[in-house]
Amino acid sequence: MPHARNRNPSPIPEVTWDTGLKEMNETWKGAIACLGVAVFFVMTIGIIYWQVVDQPNKNWILRGTFSGLIWERRTHSLVIQTLAEDKTYVEIDVGNVGNADIEVPFVRNLCWLNKTEFCYTWDSVAEVKISLEVNEETECYSMTWVPVHCHVELKDCFSMTNVSWYGGASVRGQTWPINDQNATMQPFVVSDLKNNPFGFGSALERYFLGSSGVAVLVSPDIPLQLGLDSRQQFCLQSLPSMDREPLQYTVCVANNVKAAHQEAVQQLYQHSRELPNMNTLWLPFWKLLTNMDSGPKVERELRTFSNRLKRHQLGEGVISLNEHSTTLLSDMDHDYLNSRKRGMSKRLTRDLPLVKLLNISITLSPFLGVDNTQFHTSLMDGTEAFWLSLPSTPQGQLIPVMSQWQGRFCVKLNITNPGAVSWFLDRVGSLQAHLGMEYVVLEGAEGNLFEEQALRPPQALGGDKYISLLADMATRIGDSTIVTAGTRSSHKPLFVRMSPLQSDWSPMGLKGIIPSLLHHTLLGYNFLIPDAVGGSLSGDLVTDEELFIRWLEITAFLPVISFHTPPWVCGEDRVLNLTRAYIAKHQRDVVPLIEKYADEWQMTGNPIYRPMWWLSPSDPVTFTIDDQFLIGDEVLVAPVMEKGAVQRDIYLPDGGFQWQDSRDAQVFDGGTFLQDYPVPLEDVAVFFRRS
Repeated sequence: MPHARNRNPSPIPEVTWDTGLKEMNETWKGAIACLGVAVFFVMTIGIIYWQVVDQPNKNWILRGTFSGLIWERRTHSLVIQTLAEDKTYVEIDVGNVGNADIEVPFVRNLCWLNKTEFCYTWDSVAEVKISLEVNEETECYSMTWVPVHCHVELKDCFSMTNVSWYGGASVRGQTWPINDQNATMQPFVVSDLKNNPFGFGSALERYFLGSSGVAVLVSPDIPLQLGLDSRQQFCLQSLPSMDREPLQYTVCVANNVKAAHQEAVQQLYQHSRELPNMNTLWLPFWKLLTNMDSGPKVERELRTFSNRLKRHQLGEGVISLNEHSTTLLSDMDHDYLNSRKRGMSKRLTRDLPLVKLLNISITLSPFLGVDNTQFHTSLMDGTEAFWLSLPSTPQGQLIPVMSQWQGRFCVKLNITNPGAVSWFLDRVGSLQAHLGMEYVVLEGAEGNLFEEQALRPPQALGGDKYISLLADMATRIGDSTIVTAGTRSSHKPLFVRMSPLQSDWSPMGLKGIIPSLLHHTLLGYNFLIPDAVGGSLSGDLVTDEELFIRWLEITAFLPVISFHTPPWVCGEDRVLNLTRAYIAKHQRDVVPLIEKYADEWQMTGNPIYRPMWWLSPSDPVTFTIDDQFLIGDEVLVAPVMEKGAVQRDIYLPDGGFQWQDSRDAQVFDGGTFLQDYPVPLEDVAVFFRRS
């Protein structure tokens, strides 16, 4: 048997080899482990350093041809700047997108395939999509925030630092610009300032304009809240709900504030613009003040007041009746028709045609007293849907929602019901036929009846939709109709009555006229019925002669002159003579100018009454001037706003032209600051532009 060959010829014993390999493995394992720890430590330090120190504070999200959108991580802001970063248009603080625990050091575009869109998701809070549209002179960033979960509150705040802002809503004590206003976060809807003095009233649009050349337009179809922190910021906020309501708005930037506004107007008002009855501008409005309790007394006072206007040679005008007097006169007319059929009341047959010869404006509202026969009839004949109602159960009978108006319990017209609208229009038509009047004032659109009572409104009546629908109905009445609030209706042939003011020299009184004028016209509401000379908020007659005269001087240059206090109350011929003179000046000089620029407004949307920056949109001095205004591009009006003053400072904007004083024909260069310029009590400073 052959000898078996040794299969392991190595001189190293097997056990020794195995032991050596194990020792080497343990050594390398320790070294590798130490190296891994060191690498991990270095990487961790590097990542922390990159995030905290080395990572850039901002990154560009979108770029246009002259502007771009930047995310600033330290301030949690979206900033729109020029590409050269030498001008900031707007800074929008998005905070932590509603959650203070979320830190967003760097954002990455999830829509990277499209250079005009940016998408990002803040975990557990919201998704944002931003689209850029580049036009010839403007660039617009459309922003949509959508909550990821229910009840998320979205809030974006626009900085007021180095930017003067205009627009939004009328407020008590209107300012121009709005930087000095304060308003707690609240629904951005028109409210009755008498009942809610800290709310938003009169003319309201979801539009804000900044002096840096930025315009913000908020979607009209979403619930919105607004808050203003004086000199710091204004904030847009969504309403948290189960429906995950978005926050949507568009920011457009342009070379200057005028160009930004002209672009915004084209986006904001896409309807054709219609002019109201321009003959209305020629007639002063006189309010009939006496409180009467019967139709015959109303008629008698009308006749007496009309004769007094003639006796004082104040010319033709419109005598305004409140809603109570309108109802009394209407009821008397109804009795007159019935008695005439019976061959009775020769006195009424003789007198009423004379009332028809007067220019009368009547006042109506969409409210009806619950003690009115018409309301009880509607409950009996099944037309309770004529009034704003809610079902008693999901499929139950409609129950009208009760409210108060002028101290009475009332129901409010359901303006979404065609039958209710027809009934109201028939009522107006009957009054027009009986009284021969042309002018109708529609009050009471302000506020949301459902939301004020914590009731969920029907979808068709959410927010300010009632006001828009009432404006539609007002246009069916006629182009001489006057409404007391406007939103998304500036293109309609209507007049808008400004909010009443206090009878004093404060921003709540005389000093509030020009800021309110500029606010209305910026939003497109050029055809105004200003508050009465001297103010009418208190309802008392004005006894301050100087206040009456200075107020008269301003309103003579506005579309319509209206009076609450008759000039003969002051008891001096000077006041009567000045009233006649300024009514004549209004008709001779101002109305033709308004008619000229009304045509321009209809074609372009440019306001008739313009702020100082309209002619010098890059001049910072013009951004905060709130006591002067322009009519078109050719007349500058600078009234006195301080009690006892017979001089004032005036700034003449520069635009490569000169200005001529209307009194002495003295000529000044644009950009001139006139200090302590003399303006006697019976005069107002007016300058004409010279090319």
